[in-house]
Amino acid sequence: MCYGTEPTSMAILRWSQERGVAWHYIAPGKPQQNGFSESFNGRLRDECLNETLFTSLRHARMVLSARWLDYNTVRPHSEFGGKTPAEFAGKQGLGHAPNNVAITSTIKREGAGRYS
Repeated sequence: MCYGTEPTSMAILRWSQERGVAWHYIAPGKPQQNGFSESFNGRLRDECLNETLFTSLRHARMVLSARWLDYNTVRPHSEFGGKTPAEFAGKQGLGHAPNNVAITSTIKREGAGRYS
């Protein structure tokens, strides 16, 4: 039986072939061949993953969802002429969020559970 990355690689290759998706390899030690993804992954790691101690899968999903919302609707990008990706795509952004957007409310609401 084979363990490790080989079965995963074979499954991805099989999936791409079945769907007619072109597969291009990045040469070992040449991350600049995929500069956009490397830049995005580095920023995500530096600005979010290295700064957050996730307490559960739910917490990780909440933090990453808030980061995704901020990245696409609040933060301007130089490659889009100072617009957010949502604005660049023709969608209306949500405006500026000066504080953390992943703060959960502790306000008790009538008719709701303990905290909503």
